Amino acid sequence: MSAAFKREFPAPDLIPIKRALLSVSDKAGLTQHAWALAKFGVSLISTGGTKAAITESGLDVTEVGTITGFPEMMDGRVKTLHPKVHGGLLARRDAPEHLAAMEAHNVPQIDLLYVNLYPFEATVEKGGDFDACIENIDVGGPAMIRAAAKNHEFVAVATDAEDLTSILDELRVNKGSTTLALRKKLAQKAFARCAAYDAAISNWFADAIGEDAPGWRAFGGRLRQALRYGENPHQKASFYSSPNPRRGVATAEQLQGKELSYINLLDADAAFELAAEFDPAKGAAVVIVKHANPCGVATGKTPRAAYERALACDPVSRFGGVIALNSILDLATAEVIADLFTEVIIAPDVSEQARAFLAKKKNVRVLSTGGLPDPKEQGWTARSVAGGLLVQQRDNATAESLTLKVVTKRAPSAQELTDLLFAFRVCKHVKSNAIVYAKNEATVGIGAGQMSRVDSARIARRKAEDAAHEARKSDPETIGSVAASDAFFPFPDGLEQVAQAGATAIIQPGGS
Repeated sequence: MSAAFKREFPAPDLIPIKRALLSVSDKAGLTQHAWALAKFGVSLISTGGTKAAITESGLDVTEVGTITGFPEMMDGRVKTLHPKVHGGLLARRDAPEHLAAMEAHNVPQIDLLYVNLYPFEATVEKGGDFDACIENIDVGGPAMIRAAAKNHEFVAVATDAEDLTSILDELRVNKGSTTLALRKKLAQKAFARCAAYDAAISNWFADAIGEDAPGWRAFGGRLRQALRYGENPHQKASFYSSPNPRRGVATAEQLQGKELSYINLLDADAAFELAAEFDPAKGAAVVIVKHANPCGVATGKTPRAAYERALACDPVSRFGGVIALNSILDLATAEVIADLFTEVIIAPDVSEQARAFLAKKKNVRVLSTGGLPDPKEQGWTARSVAGGLLVQQRDNATAESLTLKVVTKRAPSAQELTDLLFAFRVCKHVKSNAIVYAKNEATVGIGAGQMSRVDSARIARRKAEDAAHEARKSDPETIGSVAASDAFFPFPDGLEQVAQAGATAIIQPGGS
């Protein structure tokens, strides 16, 4: 609070809306909302295209330039950056000197601001060039939003049509007034919207100029879902989608099933990112994930065949897991998946027959993403640590991009090489330390997240032995398999474990 003003009374709860300023890029529902405000006797001020749309609908609206005495100029870059606009938003209604200044300078009181920002994020997502992105950086909009949000004790601010709907609901209940509680809620959202907008701009700009470690880094997102709880029941959690989200859990349509949980989302993301490593044009692939790690991955001539081969790797861990496909989920695959309890199925699309069949399985969550993410796409990921964030580039290396070097006397056969690349592709998505055994483009043993690479190799072998016992086979599938490690072997003991499991070739990043 400035030293010039000292509050003597609490801010009033109900504030009537007599004048509103509307300036929007997304005009969906604009005229309906404008008419609804007019029915409450609200005078309307607007700019450019927004004014044209409202006027065309038959409503009277005052042009901002009529109030400021200045026309829009500089290709629309300057239109609301004026004291008569910001004074009307920022003036305290309980400060005599503010009211006197408004009267002296003919500043109109503005009680409601509705601004949705220039579509910067959408411009980037559509592949706009540098100049197009720059021109879609809003300046006047965020300035007005921040002014209205700061003065939320007296001004209501809407940054999307949903906000305006909430305001209109209160006007109906409170005879043309809004409550302080709603104005505070809208102000918080408004500041967050500006922060997320600026984060999108600054991160795009850093990428555009090749700045990998900018002096300041910001991340922002929009609430997609409030979750019942986090990793544990006592933890609160929410799911936010970031600007330009990748195809996956943030873009998915939930076709059925219970509400997604924090763990569901983590596992579905892990499974779908791995499924996307396999080009559907080259065949179907299915990934089974449990606790963020794959417990079975396979390709096949059909999605059902791929699923059955993935299941064979670890049929015990599969129970209650997440299933991801790189292609459409068809009826035949849905039927066999439904034989075991499944938390989530996620796929680029789901056939009508599969939807109808799974509708009978009320508890299984089914997600349709509308496409696959690009494993080669660049981007940044962040992880919180105490007091900060660790930020790194997304791991967009693919098996096809590897430069392979044979360091043994015997070179791998063609089939071994195919399986080695398959195993290494899977290994990328297994928590370190990671060992993956594979045969005929299917995992046959996975060891994840151990402190010792030797233990990961042992666990993967033991799981293969357990699967063989479950299938009543005398030998585990690791015999004659190949193996992948996500890091080099510092000592021979890990490699010896792989050899003892029956693997004939191994792929690793390099080193000892």
